Amino acid sequence: MNQAQLPYVLLYLCSTFLSSVSQVLLKKAALREHKSVLAEYTDWRVILGYGLFVGCTLLTMLAYKGVPLNVGPVLEATGYIYVTIFGVTIFHEKMNPKKIIALAMILVGIWVYAL
Repeated sequence: MNQAQLPYVLLYLCSTFLSSVSQVLLKKAALREHKSVLAEYTDWRVILGYGLFVGCTLLTMLAYKGVPLNVGPVLEATGYIYVTIFGVTIFHEKMNPKKIIALAMILVGIWVYAL
């Protein structure tokens, strides 16, 4: 990666992070009891979550102006790290050995590619 690509890589990572935040918002909305189907879809968390997804798509498209196509999936894999952190801290999910090994494999894959 050269110096000119760095802003695009950071933009891609920001997009992936915001996409993970939108997943949290949608899960929070899904865990709530709603009075009707309409209330489920007009919940502010759902609207903001999907709005963030649209914004993330646009950011990712912009990021691909400077990020090579073979680097995109590696940057996208960082989303698994964000989701795991959010799951443990926000939803109090438990980490078991399989999840830890899977996360370690993702990190090793990103690290190997970065070399």
